[in-house]
Amino acid sequence: MFLLQHTAMATVFEIRCASPDERLARQAASAAFDVVDRLEQQLSKFIGNSDISRINHLSAGESTVVGYDTMQCLQLASLIHAETGGAFDVAIGTGFDDLVLFPGESVVFARADNVRLDLGAIGKGYAVDRVADTLEDWEVDRVLIDAGLSSVLALEPPSGWESWPLTLSEPGDTGVVLAQVAARQRALGASGIRKRDHILNPRDHTAVRTRSAAWVSAPRHVLAAISRQAGVDGSPTAAADALSTAFMINEVGDIAAYCRRHPELEVWILEDALRHFSAMPGATPG
Repeated sequence: MFLLQHTAMATVFEIRCASPDERLARQAASAAFDVVDRLEQQLSKFIGNSDISRINHLSAGESTVVGYDTMQCLQLASLIHAETGGAFDVAIGTGFDDLVLFPGESVVFARADNVRLDLGAIGKGYAVDRVADTLEDWEVDRVLIDAGLSSVLALEPPSGWESWPLTLSEPGDTGVVLAQVAARQRALGASGIRKRDHILNPRDHTAVRTRSAAWVSAPRHVLAAISRQAGVDGSPTAAADALSTAFMINEVGDIAAYCRRHPELEVWILEDALRHFSAMPGATPG
């Protein structure tokens, strides 16, 4: 087994690979990392002429044409925004509802001034999904892919293994293991608050104080099906990332209701005030 790494999107992308053909795998990984770099040019708010930067400079009544991948991310963000009652919102300040998407024309229209987007909570997961697509195109599939250890997609495990072993750890202290997940063709998204960090509830702009972490995991096909509801190519890791961000904010009852609608979904919540760990449904506490 060998590890391949690439820095992009202000994080480190990693591919743990158990391919018997290391040369082929390295070529495939290079192609996949090229895809990540291309996506960063479209999705980063810090790059002057990126799609997101152009959207962020729209005035009310203006529109801009965006690339295919940007529109895919925005369509999925719109779906998760709606399904979580606005708990997931890629807009900063003026809400996401002030943008109108026209997927057929690849156009984004602003209904208000000062709409500012940040795709950090969905873009890295989307990039992980496109890395997986590229590796599979090269017939390299015994891999575990992650971006910053918080956006994770397990494909096939090494020969002789039943799955890739994943651990859910306390934010800021990886030595404290809260749960374990056996992952094969499975995505995992994580959101958490480390020391001095904070997450804002987009509905009232107050800081989240009682919840310090949320994890979402499900079989790849389940999360891909959720993404397809938005007309998006299978993007399981992006969906898991977006949901984990929303579940930092949603009430427990709302999360449980979402799980009932998607029975194969697993969610773990770490409530900070009580140092309480719970799962819905079926988690295995560590």
